[in-house]
Amino acid sequence: MKKELKLMKGNEALAEAVILAGCDAYFGYPITPQSEVLEYLSLEATKRTGMVVLQAESEVASINMVYGAAGTGKRVMTSSSSPGISLMQEGISYIACAQLPCLIVNVQRGGPGLGTIQPGQADYFQTVKGGGHGDYKLLTLAPSTVQEMVDFVDTAFQLAFKYRTPVMILADGALGQMMEKVQLPDQKERTKEIPAWATVGKTKDRERNIITSLSLDPHVMENVNLQLQEKYRTIEKNEVRYEMTDCEDADYILVAFGLVARICQKAAHLAREKGIKVGVFRPITLYPFPYEALNKLADNVKGFLDVEMNAGQMVEDVKLAVLGKKPVEFHGRMGGVIPSPEEILHKLEEKLVGELV
Repeated sequence: MKKELKLMKGNEALAEAVILAGCDAYFGYPITPQSEVLEYLSLEATKRTGMVVLQAESEVASINMVYGAAGTGKRVMTSSSSPGISLMQEGISYIACAQLPCLIVNVQRGGPGLGTIQPGQADYFQTVKGGGHGDYKLLTLAPSTVQEMVDFVDTAFQLAFKYRTPVMILADGALGQMMEKVQLPDQKERTKEIPAWATVGKTKDRERNIITSLSLDPHVMENVNLQLQEKYRTIEKNEVRYEMTDCEDADYILVAFGLVARICQKAAHLAREKGIKVGVFRPITLYPFPYEALNKLADNVKGFLDVEMNAGQMVEDVKLAVLGKKPVEFHGRMGGVIPSPEEILHKLEEKLVGELV
């Protein structure tokens, strides 16, 4: 039986998906353009599932509440927007080192500083290059539709518990605020299962667990780091996700993530109407990044144009993937400005097609 379609705003659809995924607790602080996540959960979650929803006194407090709650083995999460995520970086590093599962949602705004409440993509470096201190990685999913904002919630929780690691859904302000039709999943029950590693105290059946990110013995701390790096290699091997559109016969590839990838699809369509064969490559996991897939594409195309709403961040990974096989150009808009399809096509012609014809 086909599920009913509902028209929902991105932030509210994600929040509904959190409830349906059987999440146990949310700790957060309001900040535009993601405040609807907290508002929706406050109205709906507690009365329907008994989920804990708490507005903390700050982003610093909320991420540390997530840290403590994650240690019990429950499905827990937070959400914020760019400067709020900046305040959480220390706590995220603690959670990664303690090897605890949780979901973090960032609905990005334009920056730097307080910037603007308009959408941006300038948190790429902060997210995938380790915004906090130490050698850790943050498994990152980048939705491009409201439906994916829904779908990625349960996926993120599954990945978080599979690898005992924090997972981020990295969206942007426009995607959080726009309304689209979505199909919602079925309600999952909140689990009563207690993982073997969880901190639930000593009982007659089990010893107590100690979870920490601190070790004063450098050899012990090095072993912790080695375990983390081995886990990240496993993630890089098994969890790469990406989408290719019309890349089979393409002479040029537009590379973009999130909402911008959708705009690039329209630009590619306009290009083909002019006889220019253009495809779109969209990384879905920003970490792990799909280096191998992009590298293979470089064997058969003339060049790449990376398009982002920032000054040029993912383009560095695109260049690392291509390894100099073909030209990689960049086009970015900042401060909350969203590029148009016509603008992207013009930049493609200006920076690549004209030079390589």
